[in-house]
Amino acid sequence: MVIAEVSVVPVGTERTGVSEYVAAAVSAFESSGLRCTLEAMGTTVEAESREEFYRALDRAQEAVFEAGARRIYTVVKMDERRDETDRSPEEMVRAVRERQGRAS
Repeated sequence: MVIAEVSVVPVGTERTGVSEYVAAAVSAFESSGLRCTLEAMGTTVEAESREEFYRALDRAQEAVFEAGARRIYTVVKMDERRDETDRSPEEMVRAVRERQGRAS
């Protein structure tokens, strides 16, 4: 099980806003069939394997280039577990909150 937070950022665009590029990346991730959650500073992607995630990431990066970016900077934070196969990002947050003594 892979849970990754991804930011695909165009560099050197004409405008400071990048929502059209982010939309292209998120659409590519979503069309991969993987569970994706758009957040303010990145997108959380859930995959069964690294290979499945990397295929989706490749499509997302290509979508940003196709949207007109000439250079992109990609940041990936990945959690890969082999001892559990059905853990969600929400469960990860809940586990931390429980340790803090305040379930959400």
